[in-house]
Amino acid sequence: MGKRLVILGAGESGVGTAILGIKEGFEVFVSDFGKIKENYKQVLLHHEMDWEEGRHTESKILNADLVMKSPGIPDKAPIVQKLLQAGIKVISEIEFAATYTQAMIIGITGSNGKTTTATLTFKLLKDAELNVALGGNIGMSFAQQVADGHYENYVLEISSFQLDGIEHFKPNIAVLTNITPDHLDRYDYNFENYIASKFNITKNQGPEDYFIYDADDPVIENWLSSHSIAAKKFPFSLERKMERGAYIEDKKIVIKTEYNSFTMPTTNLELTGNHNLKNAMAASMVATLLKIRKETIRQSLESFQGVEHRLEKVLKINNVTYINDSKATNVNATYYALESMETPTVWIVGGVDKGNNYADLLPLVNEKVKAIICLGVDNDKIIDAFGNVVDMMVETESMNDAVQVAYRLTEKGDTVLLSPACASFDLFENYEDRGRQFKNAVRNL
Repeated sequence: MGKRLVILGAGESGVGTAILGIKEGFEVFVSDFGKIKENYKQVLLHHEMDWEEGRHTESKILNADLVMKSPGIPDKAPIVQKLLQAGIKVISEIEFAATYTQAMIIGITGSNGKTTTATLTFKLLKDAELNVALGGNIGMSFAQQVADGHYENYVLEISSFQLDGIEHFKPNIAVLTNITPDHLDRYDYNFENYIASKFNITKNQGPEDYFIYDADDPVIENWLSSHSIAAKKFPFSLERKMERGAYIEDKKIVIKTEYNSFTMPTTNLELTGNHNLKNAMAASMVATLLKIRKETIRQSLESFQGVEHRLEKVLKINNVTYINDSKATNVNATYYALESMETPTVWIVGGVDKGNNYADLLPLVNEKVKAIICLGVDNDKIIDAFGNVVDMMVETESMNDAVQVAYRLTEKGDTVLLSPACASFDLFENYEDRGRQFKNAVRNL
C-alpha cells in the first residue's frame, strides 16, 4: 500500500477519509476545486493537514499512491481522467474505510427508499442495544466513524456514485430497494451502466453473506435472471409469497429465514404507503437475520416516524395539509408520493432535471392533482408534460412564492405536496435546504 493519499473533495466523505488516512499513517493531501465550507476547513486546520481550495494542483495530485474521490466528482472530471491515465488507483470512501474495520457492515442502496430503510434499520439495531453507527451517504462519514473506532456494526446508505469506486468492499448484508432511471447524466444516459453500478453492492459477497432485494422490481428480476450472485438471496414482495424472504399476507408482514419467522400487522405501522411497507420489510429482514428479538422489531417498527424531507407532514393550516417530500429527487420517488395522496393535491415540482421521463406520472396527476406549481429555473419539460392535464399551472422562482401561490390555490381538505422529482441545485444548496425553506415558508403563512 502506498503512503501518499490524495483526497479530491473536502466535504463530509473527503474530510472523514483524511482523518482516517492520518490515523493509518498516510501522508495526506486534500484538494477541493471549489470553496471548502468553514466547518470542514477548521477540521483540516486542527489536524494540520496539507490542503488547497479553488484549484487542483496537478504536481501535488499526480504523485499519489492512492486517490479517494468524493462521490460528487464525476469520472469525466479532467483531474480524474489524468489520474486514471497515469495508472493511479482512484477509489471511494467506503472502499477505503472498509479496509480498516472488522465490523459487521449492512450496506443499503437503491434509487429510492434507501434513506428510510437505512434509518429504520439503524433504529431496529439500536433499539436491540447493538453497538451500531449510521453512515455512508447519510449523517457522519463512514471513514470518520471507523477512525473513531467505537462500533461493531455499521448501517451504510450507499449511493451508486460510491459503489462506482469499489474494488473489494463487501457488506455482510446488502439491501437493494429498487432500481429506476436516475442520475443518467452521470452514466452516459445508459440505464444499463446505472444498473450495473447498483449491483456492485453484491459483487464481492460470498455464500456466507446475505442479499435482500425487491422481487417486484422488474429491473432487478431481469438482471438476476442473467447473472449469478454468491450471497444467500432474501427477496421481499407485496405481490407474492416467498419460501424465504418477506411478503404480505392478510394485512400482515411475514418474514421467513432458514431458522425462524416473524409476523406483524401492517396496520400498526406509523409509516404509510406501499413503498414504506417495502422499506419496513427490508429493515425487518436485516433485524431477523441478525437474530434480534421479535418483540423489539415490532416495537421499533411501530414507533418509527419516518425521515425528514420524505413525505414529512409539516402543518395543517385552514384544514389544508402541507407535506415536505423534498428528498424526492427523481420521478420514481414522486410517483410514490403522488400515489399516497388521498385528497385533491396542489403539487410543487421542478429543479434540475436529470434526464426525467414524466410519462409514468400522467395517470396519477390526472387523478389526484388540481394544480401544479413549477419551482425551477427551467420548467419547459414539466409544462410540456402536464400542461394539458391540469387546469392550473403557475411558474415561480422562489420557495416563498411557491408556498404563497399554493396557499391561494387550495380549499379546505386539500393537500400541498412539495415533491420536486428533480435535483435542487438551481435554486437551493441541496434537497435539505429546499425542504427547510418549504417548512419555513409554510410556518410563516
